[in-house]
Amino acid sequence: MALQFRLFEFVSPLGKNKGKTVLQARPTARKKISHRNFCEGVARGTTFTAVEIEAALRLAAEYAKKEVENGNIVDLGDLGSLKPSFKSMQVRKDSESFNVLKHIIKPTVKLLPSKQYFELQNVSYERVEQKKK
Repeated sequence: MALQFRLFEFVSPLGKNKGKTVLQARPTARKKISHRNFCEGVARGTTFTAVEIEAALRLAAEYAKKEVENGNIVDLGDLGSLKPSFKSMQVRKDSESFNVLKHIIKPTVKLLPSKQYFELQNVSYERVEQKKK
């Protein structure tokens, strides 16, 4: 199946087309595959049940989060890797004024996707019309 997209018209806020009306293609998904349906699909190719697949995925997600919370990078094979990240506010050089609890904010898990897995090959495209509001 082809990847579907819609064309959006807007005034470009920057770059060589700044202030000009431009068209840009944006992908649109056909449907969202639920977690349960994903597990059932994976189970069809194994000797495991969908419930066992779901339990293994939940356990893997919990374990990976704990490892990242401990500052480790988790290699997920073809998917890529997970690593800890956060935002830090800028503070003048006086190291005594830097407060970890105040100046480090939004700790997150960052996914570094594998380039060879997440770069789609041999795809076609299909333009679809914008839905009426």
